[in-house]
Amino acid sequence: MSIVTILWPMVAAAALTLGTIQLLIWFQHREKWERVVFFLMSLATAGMALTELGMMTATTGAEFGFALRWNHVPVLLNFFAIVGFLLLHLRAGRVWLAVLAIGIRTVALVINFLLHPNINFREITGVRQVDFLGDQVSLAIGRPNPLMAFAQSALLVLLAFAIDVTVTVWRRGEKKRALLVGGSLVFFIVAGTIQAVLSHWGLVDVPAIGSVYFLGMIVVTTFDLSRGERRAAQLSGELAESEQRMTLAAEAANMGIWIRYLANSEIWASDQWRTLFGFAPEDSLDFEKVMGRLHPEDRESVRQSLDEAVARGGRYDAEFRLLLPDGGIRWISAHSRVESDEKGRPLLVRGASRDCTARKEAELETQLLRQEITHVGRVSMMGQLASALAHEINQPLGAILRNAEAAEIFMRHESPDLDEIRAILADIRRDDQRAGLVIERMRSLLKRHDLDTRPLAASELIAEVASLLRGDAAARRVNLEVAVFGNLPTVSGDRVHLQQVLLNLIINAMDALDGGPEISRCVTVTAHATDVGMIEIAVSDRGPGIPEDKLARVFDPFFTTKSAGMGMGLSISQTIVQSHGGRLWAENNPDGGATFRFTLPTSGNEVAP
Repeated sequence: MSIVTILWPMVAAAALTLGTIQLLIWFQHREKWERVVFFLMSLATAGMALTELGMMTATTGAEFGFALRWNHVPVLLNFFAIVGFLLLHLRAGRVWLAVLAIGIRTVALVINFLLHPNINFREITGVRQVDFLGDQVSLAIGRPNPLMAFAQSALLVLLAFAIDVTVTVWRRGEKKRALLVGGSLVFFIVAGTIQAVLSHWGLVDVPAIGSVYFLGMIVVTTFDLSRGERRAAQLSGELAESEQRMTLAAEAANMGIWIRYLANSEIWASDQWRTLFGFAPEDSLDFEKVMGRLHPEDRESVRQSLDEAVARGGRYDAEFRLLLPDGGIRWISAHSRVESDEKGRPLLVRGASRDCTARKEAELETQLLRQEITHVGRVSMMGQLASALAHEINQPLGAILRNAEAAEIFMRHESPDLDEIRAILADIRRDDQRAGLVIERMRSLLKRHDLDTRPLAASELIAEVASLLRGDAAARRVNLEVAVFGNLPTVSGDRVHLQQVLLNLIINAMDALDGGPEISRCVTVTAHATDVGMIEIAVSDRGPGIPEDKLARVFDPFFTTKSAGMGMGLSISQTIVQSHGGRLWAENNPDGGATFRFTLPTSGNEVAP
């Protein structure tokens, strides 16, 4: 067996092996179509090697011409493959050059099969033996066909296309890739073109060995394609290291990580997450099984929030309760993100969960404590309103007594005036209702309850509080003025809580006037609509104002400027206003005194002042 009959089948086998490897990789990553084109290049190179072997081992002119004719088929396929690979893999090159090269070679192939014996020769009369690689190979004896120059011009166009690709890749900053892939292809095309021209026109006694040059191109491009696999292996190692670090960090933070695969609703979870949710390490998990662990009151809201996050491809953050196998309840804080494929279709949800039971219990305890302090504050405030309550109730009770005495006098007459008695009884009923309303307002302020939000008329709210404080204001010799500007929209809030805020602010304002001159003993309450869908209520006094160094701290719990104050009134008021979606702040007036302002969101309905 000669060296040639060993080497050329090896060239074909090497090309097919490299191409098959890339084809198998493509089956795992279908988006990389350049690997399919690479397989076609290897298939064409193998075909060229076999037809070249047929020419070198031919014993007659007819055998040589047959092998040479069919050699043009894999050559054209290689043109397609090289052009396609450069366009897909390097994403560079002028398309018109690629089309021109393939077009010339396609026309040459058609001419090749229309002529006899082929486009290379007009006539082949026999073969002659020449020495090649220490072996004897066959060369054709005959008359070359000038049309072969047309076919060989396609190599020059392909060379121009390869140079254009190399320059483009170089200019966009990928210099190493330009030299490795583009430069190597240019070299092999130039070498192959020179050898083909010299061999065809009989200038050198060398057989057709184009498959060797194309195998060189395959080796170079294989190296460039393998960069992705090498990078993947590197990333795999980095990912493993990153996962270990992430697992360690999650365990240190008492956090469990999980992945929900949307295609089948299966869930992968770390051991820490399984411990949080009460699952054993060997338990299989799916979405419905996890949802079954949630508290029934939280289950539907969590499911709806997750579905919305998947639909919009966004984030999901929530806190919910778990029902543990032992009957206990655990609060969980969950944070997740939806991940999608390149077409924007949701693939999975990746997230982390942690136990927040201690925080939630502390928040609930703080809320209960705040409610207790609020209640104590209201009760304490009633002491200050005792004189106002006595004054307000004393008037209707006195009127009732006088009307009852008058009715008794009328009843002593032999013919009492029944119409007059009816009018007296109507007055008694009205005075009784008036006294009842005063008492009911005081009772409602003393009740402990959560927010009962509903549309309220701001003017009525202010008027009710003002009527409660008229007696106290009169006893203190304070002028309480109320000014409501324009037709105000209703506010959305809890009547009793908002009354408490106004009571706090107005009583604080009157306290600030104690000891002041008679002319400045005035408290003003105003209300007006803002441009941002809010109502602003302000309570102003003409007292000494708030020291600048204490202005920023007046809303801090247990901070007070009063000798007998608790320091909770303003803090509670601020909490109430914030819970209604508003803001409470304080400022000193330019002409003396201080103003406390707070805003409340409107509910959109316009009412009369």
